Amino acid sequence: MKKRFILPLAMAAAVFALPGTVLADEDVYSEQKVVYHVNHDNEKRQIGAMRNIQNHINAVGADRMSIKVVMHGNGLSLLQHAKSNEDLKAFVDQLKMQDVDFQVCNNTVVGRDIDIANDLYDASEDDIIPSGVAHLSHLQQQGYTYVRP
Repeated sequence: MKKRFILPLAMAAAVFALPGTVLADEDVYSEQKVVYHVNHDNEKRQIGAMRNIQNHINAVGADRMSIKVVMHGNGLSLLQHAKSNEDLKAFVDQLKMQDVDFQVCNNTVVGRDIDIANDLYDASEDDIIPSGVAHLSHLQQQGYTYVRP
């Protein structure tokens, strides 16, 4: 009887592990550099992308990763929605505490007349990149793996 309860308890512990906790054997994954591409305006999908990033960190370890989230076009809505969506705001905060960089396309900011300080959640001039698509290519040339959730 006891054995039947051990596996479900272990699985539950893995599901509710703290952010950044390494759940996989550290020998399985090497250090990783990853760029996540967000260019869609769909809150449910954006929350899913944030979950993907957290799961990625849980598997590899925050201290063994460099993660950038590049947002351009409709993807800037991620930080617009985070101003009022508490779940999205919590994900952004949690990921930033694990050194995930959220990078904002200046072309989109200028083209859509976005006020960084007032229209986007927790964004500043330091988060601005000249061009989202050019930056994606640049990061891939620097050895970042491209992921588009």
